[in-house]
Amino acid sequence: MNIFIRILNEDDAEMYRALRLTALKTNPEAFGSTYEREKQFSIERIKQRILPSEKRITLGAFNERNMLIGIVTFLRETNTKMQHKGHVLGLYVMADNRGQGVAKRLLVETIELVKKWDGLEQINLTVVSTNLSAIQVYSKLGFKVFGTELKAMKYENQYFDEHLMVLFL
Repeated sequence: MNIFIRILNEDDAEMYRALRLTALKTNPEAFGSTYEREKQFSIERIKQRILPSEKRITLGAFNERNMLIGIVTFLRETNTKMQHKGHVLGLYVMADNRGQGVAKRLLVETIELVKKWDGLEQINLTVVSTNLSAIQVYSKLGFKVFGTELKAMKYENQYFDEHLMVLFL
């Protein structure tokens, strides 16, 4: 499968919104937000969310039909004492495209881009502790678990623990 990865911009807002809502509906346990909350977001709010800046980028993975099949966001801390780190957020790959290296490619591209950001030293992320395939991808890229937040999220009366992971650049 041919995959093309690039930074998303406001022209991608409709595709991003559709995939994000699919993610929230398909894997609600993996995200802090909810489908019900984000389906209310205007397209203008989505455009602002994915607009690249010196502190935030959202990458998309596209297939040969130019269909958006994966997304990931990187958000750098803005507090002066925390600007040396940033966070991987909202990684999602469509179910039909999993197991083909799309998530890994999105992460590798994200890491390569943000390594160039002046003063950035570490990348953090959280992952539901039962998502073994995601944990395996992160680990292969050098991320290490440095803690586990018990009952980090609660959805439909079920608790989910999250591993805290870090990659030092």
